[in-house]
Amino acid sequence: MSARRFLAAAAAALALTACSTVAEPAAPAEGGLTPVKLQLQWFTQGQFAGYLAAVDQGFYEAQGLDVEILEGGVDIVPQTVLAQGQADYAIAWVPKALASREQGAGITDVAQVFQRSGTYQVSFADAGIAAPADLRGKRVGNWGFGNEFELFAGMTAAGIAPAADVTLVQQQFDMEALLSREIDAAQAMSYNEYAQVLEATNPATGALYQPSDFSVINWEDQGTAMLQDAIWANTERLADPTYQDTTTKFIAASLQGWAYCRDNVESCRDIVVAAGSTLGASHQLWQINEVNKLIWPAPAGAGTIDEAAWARTVGVARTAVNADGQTVITADPDADAYTNTYVEQALELLRAEGVDVEGTSYAPMEVTLNPGGS
Repeated sequence: MSARRFLAAAAAALALTACSTVAEPAAPAEGGLTPVKLQLQWFTQGQFAGYLAAVDQGFYEAQGLDVEILEGGVDIVPQTVLAQGQADYAIAWVPKALASREQGAGITDVAQVFQRSGTYQVSFADAGIAAPADLRGKRVGNWGFGNEFELFAGMTAAGIAPAADVTLVQQQFDMEALLSREIDAAQAMSYNEYAQVLEATNPATGALYQPSDFSVINWEDQGTAMLQDAIWANTERLADPTYQDTTTKFIAASLQGWAYCRDNVESCRDIVVAAGSTLGASHQLWQINEVNKLIWPAPAGAGTIDEAAWARTVGVARTAVNADGQTVITADPDADAYTNTYVEQALELLRAEGVDVEGTSYAPMEVTLNPGGS
């Protein structure tokens, strides 16, 4: 599906509601806990370990919440689920959520969990692709579905016309096309698809591929990175003091879950595996370790929305053009698109409880991948 059709489909889905639907407050759960539904943007995996840990470790319950986590998937647009009142909060990438917001979804970024982008463009080292300019004349894989704009912005900044100077290939959500050399460069997340190539056997050696076998373009290094996983709330419901209070508590428990996963990577690996992830244990350990790098350290406090990073994301979303000639959004989002009000209150709660919300001494662990991520 092209980005044009994907965005059109999202717009059509949102148009069915004309505007956001405000869900009726759920009745208190057993024990007086407030029921909350969280919509993930993808299948159960380490990308969402902090939320799973917050359930497992009782952090939500300690805040008076009974949280049900709704798994995502290929056909699920989390910000639409939120806007239509089928969830109380959703995890979504900022540019995708802004596209939905421009189409009428009443949603607000209330906590920017991933402070950095995890998107790579990966190639074999012998392909000679060390920088975006080296993509000229190459077969360049990308997923589409709104995931491609960092890549397209990076190529454009390097003087490459994406629609003319490269051969664009619709890439599956795996690395098979790269490993078979059907494409020269593949889109990958640092915490998922990049691990897949390192879990594969190099036919020349009989051992697993090593990082030295590949070249990686990190869009954080190129200035075209966009903000990704954030907690989104229903804008209209934020006028309700009860929902405001729930939002603060939900963010606090979620960030406590991420702090737990920062300090207990192996425990969170086990939590994710037990939650039903279909990916292997070493892959999940890698994933949580890499996701931690996107969150920590957080000098301003985990979840705080950095104005400069937000402005860069909006700038790329407004100016980067994909193969269909589309930008993510056509105008700057209004002031209700994000707020630090609730995350700041949540951080105050956590600091009062002695939770380290900055992670200034954070250091990633070394992860050994097994064949196939087992």
